[in-house]
Amino acid sequence: MPDQNFLYLNAIQKKPVERTPIWIMRQAGRYLPEYLKVRDKYDFITVCKTPELATEVTLQPIRRFGFDAAILFSDILVIPDALGQKLEFLKDHGPKLSPQILQDKDITTLSLNGLEEKLSYVANAIKMVRSELDGKTPLIGFSGSPFTLATYMIEGKPTRNFKHIKQMLYSNPERLTKLLEMLTTAVTRYLKMQIEAGAQAVQVFDTWGGILPTHLYGLFSAHFMKQIVKDLKPYNVPVVLFSKGGIDLLGQLANSGAAMLGVDWMTDLAEARQKVGHVSALQGNLDPTVLYGKKEIIRQEITKVLNVFGADSGHVFNLGHGILPDIPIENVEFLVEEVKNQSIKLHSKIG
Repeated sequence: MPDQNFLYLNAIQKKPVERTPIWIMRQAGRYLPEYLKVRDKYDFITVCKTPELATEVTLQPIRRFGFDAAILFSDILVIPDALGQKLEFLKDHGPKLSPQILQDKDITTLSLNGLEEKLSYVANAIKMVRSELDGKTPLIGFSGSPFTLATYMIEGKPTRNFKHIKQMLYSNPERLTKLLEMLTTAVTRYLKMQIEAGAQAVQVFDTWGGILPTHLYGLFSAHFMKQIVKDLKPYNVPVVLFSKGGIDLLGQLANSGAAMLGVDWMTDLAEARQKVGHVSALQGNLDPTVLYGKKEIIRQEITKVLNVFGADSGHVFNLGHGILPDIPIENVEFLVEEVKNQSIKLHSKIG
């Protein structure tokens, strides 16, 4: 049997695997009691910016559940922070970036100078995590997509109507494009730094791509992610794109060159496989709220996801979005064991 280290990477390359690998988005975080103990002592930004703390939190779900991949504990908003926006995390209100990027003059206050130095704590955390994992589990690095980062930078705080970015989109698309081009450079440099530090795959989270009308998604989101994939190609490390927004957006990423595409829980995985599975491996896509349910229902939903690929490789089991903070721990344990047990049986079938 192949070593566990290769399951995740082999599945991305559609090489034979003895079972479907599993990790879950936001696997290190608020649903874990050991994480909450760390947060009792340190605020969120301190954890992100202290390599020893980020390493500990990254490793917590690996120790507890034995996931097939670790993902670095950080936040996508470290990029705007490094570019010069002030980043705060307000209790019960989430992230705040100030000043908002609304005018051309606001963009000129941002700077790419010294980006890698300002984000060196991320590279140091990656090196520490790789050392601790000792080759037993691969490590995923990540970034937000240019459009998602722009959304936070322009809105300045969580929003429901996305007024400011949509106002810019429709009144001054040139200004938005200018910001997106800067962010594409920043994301590419950031991910290169992560790869050079030891990340064995990198994922781009396009959380807000789905707020774009389908006909504008390619121009303002997919285009820039494709550029990132192209620029990272010489590094020969898998790039994963995850865009929340359904099958139409997924179809626009089919020619992105990404090694794997994430599938959100609102998308039918079988349809996704038919549409884009011939060019990229797929990751996903259990509805995170299934984990609030009874174990027999969780088992049924796992079976539905796994049966889409059956004994074939090219699938990494994941949730269709991040795990929710109040999910019962025992249900996560059940999820991992059930995926492993069911997929071993599926992959052992001949013909």
